[in-house]
Parts: sequence; C-alpha cells; structure tokens
Amino acid sequence: MRELTQKNLVFGLTGGVACYKIAELVRRTKDLGASVDVVMTSAAEQFITPVTMQALSGRPVFSNIWDSRPNDNMAHIQLSRQADAILIAPASTDFIAKLAHGFADDLLSTLCVARGNCPLLVAPAMNREMWAHPATQRNIQQLREDGVIILGPGHGDQACGEFGDGRMLEPDQLLSEIRAFFQPKLLKGKKVLITAGPTSEAIDPVRVITNRSSGKMGYALAQAAREAGAEVELVSGPVNLAAPYAVQRISVESARDMHKAVMQRAPHSDVFIAVAAVADWYVTNASDQKLKKNQTQDSPQLEFAPNPDILAEVAALADRPFCVGFAAETEQLLSFAEAKRRRKNIPLLVGNLAQRAMHADDTELVIFDEQGHDAWPATDKLTAARKLIQRIALQLEP
Repeated sequence: MRELTQKNLVFGLTGGVACYKIAELVRRTKDLGASVDVVMTSAAEQFITPVTMQALSGRPVFSNIWDSRPNDNMAHIQLSRQADAILIAPASTDFIAKLAHGFADDLLSTLCVARGNCPLLVAPAMNREMWAHPATQRNIQQLREDGVIILGPGHGDQACGEFGDGRMLEPDQLLSEIRAFFQPKLLKGKKVLITAGPTSEAIDPVRVITNRSSGKMGYALAQAAREAGAEVELVSGPVNLAAPYAVQRISVESARDMHKAVMQRAPHSDVFIAVAAVADWYVTNASDQKLKKNQTQDSPQLEFAPNPDILAEVAALADRPFCVGFAAETEQLLSFAEAKRRRKNIPLLVGNLAQRAMHADDTELVIFDEQGHDAWPATDKLTAARKLIQRIALQLEP
C-alpha cells in the first residue's frame, strides 16, 4: 500500500551516529510512494556521505546554502515550499538549540526558519546527559510551544557506551510517526481499548485449545486508532505480531485472563473494540501434568464450562464505553451478525466470513448498526481499520 504517494518530504540530517539509520528510513519511505529530498549539515557528512543519501533518495542532496542548482539560488525557500513536512533526524543538541532560538547559519537551519506553514518534526539523538541538561529541556519545551512535533527520544544503549534517554527512534518507529502524521486526529484525547488475536485454553501444561485468528485486524485497528490520536491499550492473545509503535500491549493467554485485563481497563476507556476471537469454553479438568499417550486406555475426556462474555459485560457497565463488536461467521452472516449485535446490546458490529478473513492480509467487512448493514469492498486490513476508526469517530460526535 503506497499510502505516502504524492507526499513530498524533506529529511534533514545533523551530526550524529544515528545518521546511518536514516538511510533505511529513506528507502522505506520511498517504498510507500513518498518523494524525499535530503538536506545535510557539514557535521552529518562526517557520519554518512551525500552519495549514499542521493543513491537511496534518487534525488540530489543539498548541504550548501549557496547551492546554485535551484534557478533562483534559494534552496532554503524552494525545498520548504514544496514539502508536505520536514523531518530533522537525527536532531543533535546543537541543532535543537538553533531551532529553538531561530538561528539560520547554514542551509538546514535557514530552511527551517523559512519554512512558513510547513510542519516540522524533530527526532532528537544525543547522549543521556545532553538530553537531560536543563538547556536542552528548555529548548525542547520552546519547540513544542512553537508547534514543532517532537518524536521520541527513545531509551536504551547509546553509541558512547552509556544507557538511558536520548537514543533516536528506530527507522520503523519514525516511519510509523510519519504515517500517523498524515492521518486526521479524529480520536485525539480519547482512550481506546482493543482486544485482538485468539485465546488459548489449556488442556495440560503443553497442550491447548485455540483458534485460527491471526490478530492482524485487531493490530491494524490499534495502529489506526493510535494514528487518529488516541491513547491505545491492546489486550492481545498469543500472536506472532509486533505491537504498533506507541501502543501499550497487555499480553494474555486464556479468555479469563483477557476478561480480567479488559474489565480493569474498560471503565476508564472511551471506546472498546472487541476484535479478539475469544474461546466460548475452557477446560475445567485441565491436567497439572502432561497427559501421557496410552494405547490401552481411551482418549482423555475433557470437560468444559463457558467463558465469561467480555463484550456483553463491558456493554452492561453503567458508564460503558462506546462498544464495537466483531462477528466471524462461516454462514448466514447477515442474520447471525445482526442477532449478535442485538444480543450484546451494542451500537456497532463488524461482520465477516471467517474462511475469507483468517490469516489473510485483505478483508471484506459488513458493518451493522441500528439503521441496518453496509457492505464494504475488500481492501487491506489497515485501510479497512482506518475506515472503521473514521466510522467510530463519526458516531462519537455529539
């Protein structure tokens, strides 16, 4: 999905070891359709060459304020006027100070001062003591007050051998931030709670009963909600997926574990989206030890009891969040899904055919509400998730 097609970005590199990470970011951003111009300070050129950045961006790299390639000799004007956003990464302590005080003594700083209404994103990268220094914190606060978006920094190992805050975000995290930047903030200030994936019901310490849910739709919704400006908590069963950047994942195994995690958080949430394929039953006579195969005896007899109905319990709360359910059916989707929506007493339910959705990257959804149902054409799950978040935001409007 080339979601950054027709977006013009300027990447500004300042002095720091993290410059090497921007090479990967340029490549991945281009893969999403963006046009990328690279502007480098003289300090950045000590860490990575303009030749590398030009090869990856496919465009000339700029570093000299007197560059004569633009017709009017004003690269600092032309680059900012063509850009949909400017990202400074890595942003050194020195360059952050320049931005905060409006210095314009090289091409990149002059471009930032001359950018007009072009949004500016800054990804700090420095030693932990430099990040914690009062002057740096004052400068960061000033940039925030000036409308600059600060990305990070991260926490972890640093090139100097120390450990702490100040590490630049990783390329995939910066890419998530860029993608999120271009999404409307329809859920800004909202808290969204989402369940995803299967649950796993123990038979013994090594065997479980589970289902075929991949968790992809729930994780796509977590990403879409976070892009829309929400604070997102993701209660996830066992899946082979990384949590979207800046989404808090709470990992659980069984339906009862998921129930406990959800009920602790639902009263403090504005929206609850129940995407997880929760097991209807659990094994009441699960063994504490591994069941041994014995050819002379019958197969073990498993006994079941119903799991709690998480969605129904959240929907029954006195001060309940806006509840969205999911129904994966194998037949009679329209009648079964609408019956589930009414039974759970929720305003919105999303239905699909399990045989088409599970483990697939695309999905075909049918949306059910009080007015009836609306079939959406097949699309990738992130696109569908963003569309669903828009639908939820619309229904939240007073």
